[in-house]
This record gives sequence, C-alpha cells and structure tokens, in this order.
Amino acid sequence: MSFTPHGKHLVAGQWIDGMMHFASTPAQGPSHRFAVGTPEIVGRACDAAEAASWTYAATSREDRALFLEAIADEIEARAPTITEIAAQETGLPTARLDGERGRTTGQLRLFAAHIRQGDYLDRRRDPALPERTPLPRPEIRLTQRPVGPVAVFGASNFPLAFSTAGGDTAAALAAGCPVVVKGHSAHPGTGEIVAEAILAAIHRCGLPAGVFSLVQGGAREVGEALVTHPFIKAVSFTGSLAGGRALFNLCAARPEPIPFFGELGSVNPMFLLPAATANRAEAVGLGWAASLALGAGQFCTRPGIVVVVDGPDADRFVTATATELEKIAPQTMLTDGIATAYQKGCGHFVTNEGIRPVVLTVSEGRAALPNLFETTGQTFAGNLSLAEEVFGPLGLVVRVASLAEMHELALGFKGQLTMTMHMDDADLEVARSLVPVLERKAGRVLVNGFPTGVEVVDSMVHGGPWPASSNFGATSVGTMSIRRFLRPVAYQNFPEALLPDDFNA
Repeated sequence: MSFTPHGKHLVAGQWIDGMMHFASTPAQGPSHRFAVGTPEIVGRACDAAEAASWTYAATSREDRALFLEAIADEIEARAPTITEIAAQETGLPTARLDGERGRTTGQLRLFAAHIRQGDYLDRRRDPALPERTPLPRPEIRLTQRPVGPVAVFGASNFPLAFSTAGGDTAAALAAGCPVVVKGHSAHPGTGEIVAEAILAAIHRCGLPAGVFSLVQGGAREVGEALVTHPFIKAVSFTGSLAGGRALFNLCAARPEPIPFFGELGSVNPMFLLPAATANRAEAVGLGWAASLALGAGQFCTRPGIVVVVDGPDADRFVTATATELEKIAPQTMLTDGIATAYQKGCGHFVTNEGIRPVVLTVSEGRAALPNLFETTGQTFAGNLSLAEEVFGPLGLVVRVASLAEMHELALGFKGQLTMTMHMDDADLEVARSLVPVLERKAGRVLVNGFPTGVEVVDSMVHGGPWPASSNFGATSVGTMSIRRFLRPVAYQNFPEALLPDDFNA
C-alpha cells in the first residue's frame, strides 16, 4: 500500500496540524497537503527543545549512542516507504535513494561509535600545585559540553543525508543537543516519515519528547523566527549563498549572537597539469563528464570548472568530455525552482562575450541536459560572474596560456569546498607550487580523483573558506562535525562528585 502523509508538524512528540496548508510538487506521483509552519509553531518547538536540553545534556554517551543507533534502526524499518515517497517527491532514482539512506544510517552508527570512545571530548587535566610559589595552582580540568538547542535547515538536494535525520541532526544529537528541523518543502513527505522514525527512537530510548521537532513549510518568517529564537544556540544550513547570508546576518544581529554553520556554494575547480593532460586527456575527460552530470549536477561538490594549459592536449580533453556529455539523457531536477535557475545560468553563459559553447542544449521543465562551455584565462579573470556556482550539469573549461597564468588564476578563486589536481609524476614540481594555494582556498584537496564522492569518515572535511561555508574551521561531514555543537568548559577545584560523567567514563 502506498504511503499517504498526514501532513502535520512534529512538536515535542505530538503531531500538530496548522491553519494553512501547502501542496507538495512531486516529480511524479500524487501531490499531498502539508501544514504550513508559523512563528508560533517554531516557538513551541524551541520551548520544548530548551526544556529537554537539561535532561538530554546530562545523558551518558552510551545512552546517546543507543539513541543514534535506534534512529538508524527505525529508518531502516521504513526503508521501502522512504524510498517510495522520496522518489516521488525528488525524481531521484531508487538506487541513489537507497544509497543515500545507507549513508544516513551509516553516519548515525559511526557517530554512535565515535562518542562511545570519548576522544572527541579532548579531556584535559592539570593537577593542583599547592606548593608552587609565589602562588599555588588549583586543579583545572577541561571537557566539551553541549551548546544547547540547535536549528537545522533541511537541504533540497539530499532528502535523507542532509535533511531531517541527516549529518547535522546526527551531529547535534551526538553532542547532546536537542534539534529543531526546518523541513524543506521539496520533500515534506520524506521528512515526515523520517521524523516518525526519530519519534519511535525517542520512545524506545525513554528520552524527553522535546529532543526533536520538525516544522514543515512556511515562508521566510518561519526561518527567521527559528534562528532568532533565544533558546536556539547554533544553526546549521545547506543552501544558497543569498539565503545563507541572510540567516548568517540574523544570527550575528541577535542580542546573543550565535554560530551559523552554513554550506553556501562552490564550483570545485580542477587543475589539469601538463603531463597528466598529455598522457590521460581522454580518460580525465570521461571521468569529468560523469562527475559533472552525476545526479543532474545537483551536488555541492560538482566540479564545475576545469583549468588547463591551452594546446592539442587540451583539445583532446575537451573533445572527450563533449563526446561523453552528448550521450547523457535528460535527468529530472529536484524542484521547478532549481530547474529554472539552471536554465537561467546556462543562458548567462550563452550570452556572455568571450564564452564559446562546446555542448549546447535546451532543457525544458524539470528535465536537465548537460552544457559545456570554454573560455580563456584572460576572459575568466576579467569576469567574476563566471566563477559563480550554477547548480546543475554545466561545465566550463578555462584555457590558460601558461602554468604561471594557471597559478595566478588559482590565487583568484574564492573559498571552495574542494579543489583538485590531475597530475603524473612529471608534474610533481608544478603540483608542489600549487598545493599551498589550493589548501588555502579549499577544505578538501584531491589528486587524480573527482570530488563528488564525500566519504563519511573521521578524516573528512566538508567545508571551506567563505563563500563555500560560513565557518572555515568546521565540517558538516565526518565525526569532526560533532564539535560544531560543543564548547569547552574548564572546571577549577571541582570535587569528583560534581564533575560531568564524561570525566569518569
């Protein structure tokens, strides 16, 4: 039997309807009605999160680990239904959704194992030195403590891994922070059934109901009410630069400013070094085409720009890329708005002087076809708009006249999630000169790969300097993401009985 959402908000364990409703716009299948969020609903969710925060922050790491694992279990118990509704809402293929669900449950279990170990707490102890002169030293201990309730904004392009129970929610819950999720209107039914899984895990683990709430839909005022609520102590967001900057400004303007962890946009440039281009132009071109068009180019790590030294080897690379892109059939984009923005972005390149179309297509409705353009390094350096993200399968080849121009162009990029070098052994000296630039500009630097695969592991960094993200010292993927929702507290001259349990476990 097909799943029919009830279309309500989840606030402190209760499913709550609203006075107004919106209709979902699925890529296929039936539309459903969902309650529209309001500032009043947001307030109730935040009040419940604050009430729950005192109990939840005091839970043991083992209790929180069991909770994360219970959420993973409950999501997997609903796997067929989640795939069904998510495929309808987003148009994503079932294999992609099954893989994303596995990533979601996998990171919940990874975070559970990580907090059990306790290393993330960075516990320290400086013993008392009562005999020290001229003044004695008290005993000082340090650990990390939860910041309090966290607001999470669901992402359009990852209905599972970056939304209701995605990495941000998992990280905050692992840290001991209640979560209020602002659901994304592109996949409200998916959000609802995942919220049901979280609620089942709350009941199973005997936790306070206010540990998690989901507020569906709503206009800009709903997001504003969430980030400005005095009980919210941190915000996590994945989305556009304009939307993220507006929320960032609200967080900074509060009477009590709070951290805003936003992933905002990246073109993820790749640099093809001469020996690699000479030896592997066609292979790299085929790999780039596949990475560029994966998921209709709707990945934040899509490598949208390639920089290569002009010449016959660059010609071979462009030809191979174009030939492969021309084979790709139309793919459904996540929302009408994303499709319209992609078409507008392609139009910007078509009308831009100094840009030559290599593969030029016309996308209609929510069906996207790849486009490929090329330009010179001089034209690119003189037109900052060419370095802005176009969300979709659009690629730009920048042909530079020399390695020196490639280096200068690398220096001109703004902050990125990733930067990549394709190199062979003969390129080592050139690569050595580029690495300091790339590591200054990006959170993840790759060699001979494509950045669209983001591993959920201890060592992953998914973040970067502005405007890739709003906090260059944070990551939204991997176990280090938990640290965003913790703060260090020093305990001076504390008796053992008063210290947090983390010191004794």
